[in-house]
Amino acid sequence: MRIRLGCNFVYDFGVETPMIVMLNVHYSRFADLERPDHLTTAPAVPIESYRDTYGNWCSRLVAPAGRFMLGTDGVIRDSGEPDPIRSDAIQHQVQDLPPDTILFLLASRYCETDCLADEAWKLFGHTPPGWPRVQAICDFVHGHITFGYAHSRPTRTALEGYREGKGVCRDFAHLAVAFCRCMNIPARYCTGYISDIGQPPPYEPMDFAAWMEVWLDGAWRTFDPRNNQPRIGRILIATGRDAADVPLTHTFGPNILQDFRVWTDEIED
Repeated sequence: MRIRLGCNFVYDFGVETPMIVMLNVHYSRFADLERPDHLTTAPAVPIESYRDTYGNWCSRLVAPAGRFMLGTDGVIRDSGEPDPIRSDAIQHQVQDLPPDTILFLLASRYCETDCLADEAWKLFGHTPPGWPRVQAICDFVHGHITFGYAHSRPTRTALEGYREGKGVCRDFAHLAVAFCRCMNIPARYCTGYISDIGQPPPYEPMDFAAWMEVWLDGAWRTFDPRNNQPRIGRILIATGRDAADVPLTHTFGPNILQDFRVWTDEIED
């Protein structure tokens, strides 16, 4: 399967403003890119790229004053298969975890494990460890939080999402990540594209999405508490402890976002 993917942002800046942009497909999918999703801007400005602590591809630039556009447009090959399910995947004891997963057991900006630990053990302590426990967490979060763009708030934490029972995909992911960490399961926040391929219409306008990966049975496994079902055409951009680590665009100054579009469209071979 071939998927055209990309995005377009249109800003108005009052003055020259530095930006860090994280919009390119994750390095783990680089070999699948048929046409690379290079970052482009209008007007054209110098772009410097680097890898962050988690290996995500980041771009630095300075946006000029006035109207400024940036975006990507590429083609990626995908298996066309939905997210894999490994219901027999085991949970590792903490003492057996690889060192590079330990960070994803700890509290972070949006995932207050210290505040949610007692509640997590009450809710999920009786569930079988491993894949069934993570699925039980996703089932709970999916049913507990009401989705709606009107509920979006960039400062909402996992604890606040739990108390308020509403939010957007990042809030589903933050709460599920926090619960998994409370249950000694390494969990990391993911952002990227989720297509509507294989889904029944009608289709809402595309947007970027958030989900999580958890360390089970020696590998990072994908779980999506917002949709809570395997999806086709899930394309990763970045991973981190939570949304604070992986903002799609970070502007170091005031601005107005005038337009924003995202696309993931299946195209003919």
